[in-house]
Amino acid sequence: MAMKGLLRVGEVALRVMDMDAARDHYGRCIGLIEVMEDDLGQVYYKAWDEHDHHSLILRQADSPGIDYFAFKVSDEAALVDLEDKVRNFGLSIERIEAGVYPKSGRRIQFVLPSGHTMQLYAEKEQLGNTLGYRNPGVIPEEGVIRGMRPVRLDHCLLGGTDLDKNIELFHKVFEMGISEKLIHHETNAVMAVFFSCSTKPHDVAFVLQPEPNMLHHVSFLLESVSDVYHAADWMGRNRIPIDVGPTRHGVTRGATVYFFDPSGNRNEVFTGGYVYYPDVPTLVWDTSELGQATFAHDNTPRESFLTVLT
Repeated sequence: MAMKGLLRVGEVALRVMDMDAARDHYGRCIGLIEVMEDDLGQVYYKAWDEHDHHSLILRQADSPGIDYFAFKVSDEAALVDLEDKVRNFGLSIERIEAGVYPKSGRRIQFVLPSGHTMQLYAEKEQLGNTLGYRNPGVIPEEGVIRGMRPVRLDHCLLGGTDLDKNIELFHKVFEMGISEKLIHHETNAVMAVFFSCSTKPHDVAFVLQPEPNMLHHVSFLLESVSDVYHAADWMGRNRIPIDVGPTRHGVTRGATVYFFDPSGNRNEVFTGGYVYYPDVPTLVWDTSELGQATFAHDNTPRESFLTVLT
C-alpha cells in the first residue's frame, strides 16, 4: 500500500496536575519509555516498538486535558501540499520552525472546527526500538517490554463541536477514510465519526460534545487479547481506576480496557479490530444500538464513558 499524506498520529501532548504521579503511571504502570525531560519540565515518552523519538508529552498544569495532537506526514512535499489545502479550507496556519519542538522538523499548526489544536510534521529524530535494522530479531532487550506492554501510540478520540466541518476537513482535505460513524436514530445527526489513513479501523475519532477541545481518551496498542487481560490484571494490582473493561467494542471490533491517569485523563489499551481499506463502505451505527456499538459483550452503555472528558 502506497501511503502518502497523513501517516499516523505521531504525538499527543497531555496536561497533568501531578508530574510525579503521572511519571509513575505512564512509565512504570503503562510501561512507556521515558526518553527526555525538557527545560520547561515537560516529559517525553515512546512505546518500545516506535522508532520515532517520542509519541507522548506530559506538561504539568492546573487542569487535565489535551494541549495538541500531531500527525506525521509522508514527506516535506506532502507537508507543503497540506499547508496549502488547509489554508484554502479556511483555517489559519501557524508555521513552526524546525527545532522549536525537540527532535522535530518544521511544523504547521491550526485549530480544528472542533476546537482542537492540530499539528503536521514530516521529520522527527528516530531512536529505534533496540532491535536494529539488520537481522533484528523479534523481541527487544530484557526489561524493555514491561507494565501493560504497550507497542505504540494507536489513536485518540477527541470531543468537540462542529463535527460536520471536521468531517469535511478530514475526509475531503486530508483524504482520510470514514471507517465508521454513529448517528442519532431519529435525526440522523452524526454523533461520532472514525477516520483511518491506514489499514487500521481508526487513527483518530471525534465525538460530538457541547464544549470544544475535549479529550475522551488516548489509546495504546497491545499485541494480543491476552495482553489486554494482563494489562487489566496490572491495573488491579496497582489500583488504577478502570472505567470499562476488559470488553470488546462493536465499533472497530477492538478488545479494550479504559482507565484513568492520576489527573483524570482517560487512557485505553486496545488490540484487534479489522483491516480497513479505502474501498470498504462506511459502517453506520445508530443510537438505538448504542450499547452494542460501544460494548458488544453486554450491550450496555456506561454513563461515565459517554459523559466524562477532560
